Amino acid sequence: MKFYSTRNTENVAGFKKAVLDCMPSDGGLYVPYDMMDLRRWILYADENTSFSSLAGALTSAMVNDEFSPIICETIATRAFEKDPVFRQLDDNLFLLELHNGATGTFKDYGVSYLTAALETILQLDGEKAILLDATTGELGACMSKAMKDKKLLKSVLLTPKGSLRGMDESDFVWNGGNLYPVEVDGTIEDCRNLVRGIFADRDLVEKYHLTVANTANIGRLLPQAFFYTFAFSRLKKIVNGDIYYAFSAGNYGNLISGLYGWRFALPVNGFIVPSTPTLTQDGSGNCMVTDSVVPLAERLPADPASPSNIERLEQVFKANSLMIRSFVFPATVSEEDTNNACKELFVKYKLYADRDTSAAYAAAKKRADIVEDGDGAVVLVARDDPAIDEKFLMHNLGECPGKDVSIAKAFAPVELNKTCLAPGDKESLISILNSLNLRRMF
Repeated sequence: MKFYSTRNTENVAGFKKAVLDCMPSDGGLYVPYDMMDLRRWILYADENTSFSSLAGALTSAMVNDEFSPIICETIATRAFEKDPVFRQLDDNLFLLELHNGATGTFKDYGVSYLTAALETILQLDGEKAILLDATTGELGACMSKAMKDKKLLKSVLLTPKGSLRGMDESDFVWNGGNLYPVEVDGTIEDCRNLVRGIFADRDLVEKYHLTVANTANIGRLLPQAFFYTFAFSRLKKIVNGDIYYAFSAGNYGNLISGLYGWRFALPVNGFIVPSTPTLTQDGSGNCMVTDSVVPLAERLPADPASPSNIERLEQVFKANSLMIRSFVFPATVSEEDTNNACKELFVKYKLYADRDTSAAYAAAKKRADIVEDGDGAVVLVARDDPAIDEKFLMHNLGECPGKDVSIAKAFAPVELNKTCLAPGDKESLISILNSLNLRRMF
């Protein structure tokens, strides 16, 4: 499979380059160049197929021009220790839980896959690389788990002072680990600006072999398409009608990965999301992207620090302008709608649902008109453990499930006891990157 930049269709890269040098120099984002028909792999999987086996097979099908099936299986096996949880709530409603990883968030799957893929690629090429990201804590907790056995990767994480969490001292570079957390005496936006400043300098990106662990990296985004194939493998013997997925829009990563799944020939009839200011309905009720009124040539470069996949979504719309608007169904969801949905999910199904899952359920109810017959199904996608959204659940239900031990650990604050960077102190950040000189640190 090849990828090209959203800003220049002639800027083409293979999988290896797209994940190692994830921010194209033209300011775009990598997207699949051609969509392969993976129907025979998708239809082969059933309720006994593990997530890692499914991911390995799909990875092999997608990148067989670069890596052997054994290497692809190795990436998936290293990445995925647990399957998502799939269960039926009633005749037409199903739940796909993506929060049974180490930190209780769906990001565990994407981060684990990306780091496993990077480590494997680096082993094959005899290279090393550094991940540079800004975080308020959640990504750092995911990286703490995903990076533990990596030999060729380091991760530099910029975080506002006092927000570091979910790490052990053994994770830190100065104690022999792979993480170099850096507190900034400022806001998350100050952290992001430092990351942007580094990636704006192509010489620095090339010198330190920099990439990112967020969804700006196609290697973090692409495995999210496996979620829907996994759900289909559990659904195909139960449902005879249309299949829709409902989830929170977030930064549109799950939506674009679902659309990629559809273009890979996954049987799916649509995706339901709560409307956002950017992804909404036009006067005729069709899905529209409001950012599209601004030409790409007049926009700033894609953001390596706080990515939005809306540009990738626009690319899919452009390539399939008539058909795609029949696959994305936004619905306006109010705070009251979300609160009521949370209560209904608990009363009807004894399900604790966080704010995002509740909003997705509310959107699905509002778009019930698109499920044309009684044989159809809606899969509600729960991205994060409900215990993480304790205040929301207490407000609506008066109770909340306790945090799993591993999730509680992922939220445990960490005292770094290191000098903070001042906002805008790019030179000190460069010094940190230089201290991770690839010849000396690995």
